[in-house]
Amino acid sequence: MFADRAKIFIKSGKGGDGHVSFRRELFVPDGGPDGGDGGKGGDIIFQVDKGLNTLTDFRHVRKYVAKDGEQGGKRRCHGANGADLVIKVPEGTVIKDAETGKVITDMSGDNMREVVLKGGRGGQGNMHYATATMQAPKYAQPGKPGQELYVNLELKVIADVGLVGFPNVGKSTLLSHVTNANPKIANYHFTTIHPNLGVVDLGEGQGFVMADIPGLIEGAAEGVGLGHDFLRHIERTKMLIHLVDAAGTEGRDPVEDVLAINKELEAYSDSVKNLPQVIAANKIDAIYTEEGEASPIERLKNTFEPQGIRVFPISAVSGQGLKELLYGKYLVRETKAPDGFELDKGVYSVFIENDETTYNVENKAGVGFINQAMKGNLKIKKTSSDGKVEGFTFRVTGENGYDRSFTTDKNGEIFIEGLRIGEYTVSEVSDNVSAGYVLPDDKKASVKVGSTTVVEMHNVLRDTPKTGDNSKVGLWTALAGLSALGIAGTAFIALRKKKKEDDE
Repeated sequence: MFADRAKIFIKSGKGGDGHVSFRRELFVPDGGPDGGDGGKGGDIIFQVDKGLNTLTDFRHVRKYVAKDGEQGGKRRCHGANGADLVIKVPEGTVIKDAETGKVITDMSGDNMREVVLKGGRGGQGNMHYATATMQAPKYAQPGKPGQELYVNLELKVIADVGLVGFPNVGKSTLLSHVTNANPKIANYHFTTIHPNLGVVDLGEGQGFVMADIPGLIEGAAEGVGLGHDFLRHIERTKMLIHLVDAAGTEGRDPVEDVLAINKELEAYSDSVKNLPQVIAANKIDAIYTEEGEASPIERLKNTFEPQGIRVFPISAVSGQGLKELLYGKYLVRETKAPDGFELDKGVYSVFIENDETTYNVENKAGVGFINQAMKGNLKIKKTSSDGKVEGFTFRVTGENGYDRSFTTDKNGEIFIEGLRIGEYTVSEVSDNVSAGYVLPDDKKASVKVGSTTVVEMHNVLRDTPKTGDNSKVGLWTALAGLSALGIAGTAFIALRKKKKEDDE
């Protein structure tokens, strides 16, 4: 029986109590305290067991308690530590606090062993409490109690590829045909009520794990038809095979089926929405079209392959097209670009022919995926107190290493087009043009995609006297007077020197 949910009670061990005892030996009538410490309580440890694939065992045993630490003994004997309790779970088990719903740990990836509850610390014996004034303490510390908790266990299967689609479209049949799995197969809805895992053997030790997810219906993202229970099993997959009844044997349109299921995937979570997928158009051996009517395979290809979703016509019963599905030509598209870069919207193909071979996915230019940097514009507007705006130089630096200088035009403007988005600093350069002005403080500019950021820089003339300025008339008059006295004194001294020379 498969089970992917369980609620259990866990409790770590209590620490052992410290011991009260006194040294008793022949010819030692007043021996001191020698009570030992109590042992540590056992931990509750969850550990991944790769041989498990269900939580069924937890349906029968719901209480898990670690051993208590032993009490300390006389003659300073330390009590034995309580044994840890190791609880084995399947890989992919998520452990949550049952009361708050908070995730405690996720047993997947490199996290194969996790201590969830620590055992209580053992108490100290009375030998630790002897002092100069109390040489015979009759007190020992009790052990710390263990921790207890109700937890919910949720299993999310670990698979490379997930099969999704409406009920009764052939997912279990496909799984049984290409893997070693033996799922229940019948011609009615919800034959599969829990995930089935199988290994696809590609030969020479190559392969991958495929998971058959129970059929989804409209409203699954809101929990309709146990949608939440089914959808969470594809969160860990690397890609999806979207199986669709191309023959429309139940009266549904295959294109509308794909759109409906993808809508549920998008509504469930972003991580599921962004999973790469291919479409397996099943039951091609049952397709019948009227003369002049478009083939459902062509309709699927025309609708989804321009979006980068490859369509593979198959028959899960006869095996037709399965080799091309597992090997063959694939279309690759980028789903997320690096920060600050635009998504490469191209769809590029790669054909898988041989095992253990690395294939390069290249665009038409042959240089791989190209991400163009997101860009915006920067405009610097220069003003000054005397109206002069042309020929001033400004330096623009950015956190991305950008560093360039520009000169204002006759309108006092600098326009920088196609600048990568990010934070920049605008600084006026000190040169002959700006020498007579007080340079403004540097300004920060945030360049955003598709828009123009404007930075205004204003210059004020330095404080120098101006023609017609009467504010300092007294100062200038005094300076003029001193200058005149200096000139007169120099002339008088020169005249006296000349007269003396003539007399001689």
